Amino acid sequence: MAPPLSRRHLFQAAALAAVTPAISYAATGRAVAAVSEEPSVWTVRPFALEDVKLGAGVFADKRQLMLDHARGYDVNRLLQVFRANAGLATGGAVAPGGWEGLDGEANGNLRGHYPGHFLTMLSQAYAGTGEQVFVDKTLTMVEALTEVREALRHDPVVLNSPGRFGTSAENVRGSYQYVDLPAGVLDGASAITLSAWVKPTHGANWTRIFDFGNDTTRYLYLAARNAGGVPRFAITTGGPGGEQGLDGTAALPLNQWSHLAVTIADGTGTLYVNGTAVARNTSMSLTPAALGALANNWLGRSNYSADPVFAGAFDEFNVWSHALTAAEIGELQGSRAAEASAGRGDLASYAFDETTGSTFADASGRGLTATLRRTWGAPSHPGFLAAYPETQFIDLESRTSPDYTKVWAPYYTAHKILRGLLDAYSATEDARALDLASGMCDWMYSRLSKLPEATLQRMWGIFSSGEFGGIVEAIVDLHSLTGKAEHLALARLFDLDKLIDACAANTDILDGLHANQHIPIFTGLVRLYDATGEERYLTAARNFWGMVVPGRMYGIGGTSTTEFWKASGVIAGTISSTTAETCCAYNMLKLSRMLFFHDQSPKYMDYYERALYNQVLGSKQDKADAEKPLVTYFIGLTPGHVRDYTPKQGTTCCEGTGMESATKYQDSVYFRKADGSALYVNLYSPSTLTWAEKGVTVTQTTDYPVEQGTTLRIGGGHAAFELRLRVPSWARAGFRVTVNGRAVSGTPTPGSYFAVSRTWRSGDTVRVSMPFRLRVEKALDDPSLQTLFYGPVNLVARNPATDYLQFGLYANAGLSGDLLPTLTPVTGKPLHHTLDGTEFAPFSEGTEDPTHAYFRRSEPRVVFGTVDSGVANPAKADGTTLLDEIWAAAPFSGKGALVARVRSVVDTWVSAGLLARADGDKVVSTARKASFAA
Repeated sequence: MAPPLSRRHLFQAAALAAVTPAISYAATGRAVAAVSEEPSVWTVRPFALEDVKLGAGVFADKRQLMLDHARGYDVNRLLQVFRANAGLATGGAVAPGGWEGLDGEANGNLRGHYPGHFLTMLSQAYAGTGEQVFVDKTLTMVEALTEVREALRHDPVVLNSPGRFGTSAENVRGSYQYVDLPAGVLDGASAITLSAWVKPTHGANWTRIFDFGNDTTRYLYLAARNAGGVPRFAITTGGPGGEQGLDGTAALPLNQWSHLAVTIADGTGTLYVNGTAVARNTSMSLTPAALGALANNWLGRSNYSADPVFAGAFDEFNVWSHALTAAEIGELQGSRAAEASAGRGDLASYAFDETTGSTFADASGRGLTATLRRTWGAPSHPGFLAAYPETQFIDLESRTSPDYTKVWAPYYTAHKILRGLLDAYSATEDARALDLASGMCDWMYSRLSKLPEATLQRMWGIFSSGEFGGIVEAIVDLHSLTGKAEHLALARLFDLDKLIDACAANTDILDGLHANQHIPIFTGLVRLYDATGEERYLTAARNFWGMVVPGRMYGIGGTSTTEFWKASGVIAGTISSTTAETCCAYNMLKLSRMLFFHDQSPKYMDYYERALYNQVLGSKQDKADAEKPLVTYFIGLTPGHVRDYTPKQGTTCCEGTGMESATKYQDSVYFRKADGSALYVNLYSPSTLTWAEKGVTVTQTTDYPVEQGTTLRIGGGHAAFELRLRVPSWARAGFRVTVNGRAVSGTPTPGSYFAVSRTWRSGDTVRVSMPFRLRVEKALDDPSLQTLFYGPVNLVARNPATDYLQFGLYANAGLSGDLLPTLTPVTGKPLHHTLDGTEFAPFSEGTEDPTHAYFRRSEPRVVFGTVDSGVANPAKADGTTLLDEIWAAAPFSGKGALVARVRSVVDTWVSAGLLARADGDKVVSTARKASFAA
């Protein structure tokens, strides 16, 4: 184990000038990794996705729906926000909208995250299928992002589009670009005409066609739309309250050319739209002369910083030092100004015919060359890559409270992009992807390493704005490829010490924290332990996991209510329509898997099976859709809840992780011991493993969980290793293993691994049987509120009622304790049953049926084998009933053992005054008379 490295030591190492180059490039352009990607401290190692092929079954079916979505979706739509931010042509692509668009939640401040998820999905899809289409789409995105980063490093360049007369200068929405005119363009004129051809492409209010001013006190502007949606001209020396204005009568059409002109002379102002005077103000006493010298002379930008930048195209813009007549303005509708009687503007005249560069020539004769600029100033810093400017990152550094309309988790979005690039590199070996990822981290290090420790702690502790997702995990993964000390130093700059120290001390401070903001932090801590050997990281992660499972876990494996955690042990008290954010399950699976690499405790894989087979599978709708991945955000557990597979405004975090989940279902089916001496079979899923180092294949054939078992066949050559088969914690009886038809000796223990060690040969067949039984799991804070499981499968009632349904389950319970005989199977629908007229179905089925994940347990009378004793089922003060105590001793070896248990419990309850002797005798007599299923 490597000795722990202090943060100071890492900073010193990062500053050394003589660092060995981390990456070398072969002639093919492929990057050669400097170090192994698998940490030496992992005692168990995963197989690559391409080594495990899914067989036919529920996972393959769900994945196919997502693969179809990935194949058909135009990645240029995802790239639109990146290209727009860089001022590049978007090819007419329409951004997906929702969180990935400027009109989405919080002004689209999270845009860029979803393309990162999509890159990961494409990379995993290629690894799982080998289909070229996924590589092609990945390379398209990598190439585009490379162009975006390069463009961000330079001043903006004019983007041409067809103009009203020739070419025009286009401002793509989201580009933050405007045209900066030199000071003095209005020249203090006492009379003036301003004329422009514009083609707006978006209908945002208060976007400026032009704005000349110093601040929000002295200015004149023409807005394409005011609050009423019509053009407005205004001039003032006293702020908005002193504006003298002209308002149009109709909205400018989008994606069409419109001509606007304003004249001021002799106390009268007139606004023309397409040659027609639409507004006149005969009390307009102000002129440019009253404004004096103005510092800001802009086309497309407002002096009010909150106003949006104009989106659309400019053709001609002219300024005359006199008022044109209506006839002269009418002439401008059909020809350039130079060809009309008015001639070019004598104060300024721009034709926007330039096809390259960042400047626009002035044809007025005054030489007032205009410059294309970005609202956020100079080119971005080296390595920066995002779908918005650096402004959110800058704001966060001084922010003390959350406001996602200003700053929405910029480092979270950076993580998604970084992770997507790393996965793209893994899938394609395209060196550009690694270079982009490395550059992003170089840029982050250059920012964060300069900040005081107190500033970093404050930033990372801010809800939402300071959220950084799994960025630490991704950075450490990058470091394993580059070997750059700066990258490891960067990973530790995200340490949130208050959280880490508390969890390392096993002090639960999760109550009130945002769940998904914090879960991926711990995956990063495990990777930091891998890289540094610092024990507190791993200890904190292990203890944190134990704070969530089971104390804050719902039956389906999910956690959180309205995205937050409450006190441990409060389950029934937190059930709502916004429980179990899907991202939380995704990240808890990642953490469980990573902890298992260090500690092969079966509890991690028991949880993995629970969350994967229930919440994760159930979060994906069983339906094809080209536009949306159809994945839940929340999974409400309230009675009668109907899942929403098109959540919020779309392109949410959970849809992103949902795309990833559906293309990596096979990632934890098999693991291998680091020294190759053992193979772990963690999940029972139809699949074929190619274990190249051993020269064997393992093919698992099963219809699990419809089938209560699985068959594994060895192919290839001979190989000696121990086969470790997970015995689920719920498999309390009957777990049996045979090899080539012969039973394997030993006693399988629920919640463990059953080992079979031998030299395996091609054709060897292992059969695993694990009988399911129906059982309940009780809410920790309300034992009467229960959820139903059959083996690994959570069964939910399909019923539109909005109150908790009441069910009894002991009426026909079997001697094994199995509650299944009380239910009636539905013919032709595996794993479907009915009880009291209500159908129960697997939670994993992605339907839009109203469901009840929890129900109210009601056993009003003592019934055995459907025989009613006529005796009320008494209960103790803690809610435990007589029947609960009797059946807690199951399984029973036979009817006699059950009757003996009934007699013993009855005697105890009679002695305690909880049951009358006569009623107790009836209970025992009923048990003797009844017939029981096995």
